[in-house]
Amino acid sequence: MNGLHLIADLHDCRCAPGLLLDAAGLEDYCVDACRRHGLSVVGRLFHAFTDATGQPAGVTGTVVLAESHLAVHTWPEIGGVTLDVYVCNFSGDNSARARALFAEVIATFAPERLEKKEVARGHLGS
Repeated sequence: MNGLHLIADLHDCRCAPGLLLDAAGLEDYCVDACRRHGLSVVGRLFHAFTDATGQPAGVTGTVVLAESHLAVHTWPEIGGVTLDVYVCNFSGDNSARARALFAEVIATFAPERLEKKEVARGHLGS
């Protein structure tokens, strides 16, 4: 279970507004980004939400990796995104790949403000 979990809340994103609304476009970007950073895509699911009037209202998506996952949730009405990248490090250390992917995705959304955490997973305390 040894791994690295990177978590971020992105506020007031300055990216193209369509990135927060277009499930297919966001899926393509996330899958390509994972591959560019040397991670193995084994599945994906992205869902576009609509509001009560049928207008686009955000996207939830996950890229399933052999190493674990990338998850993203968008709130276009407030320019918000939550981002989650987790990689297992059982057979090899994927931490540098995870950090590079995380940094690229954050830069793509271009948040005005950012909160982020790194969590080491699977380490038993003494």
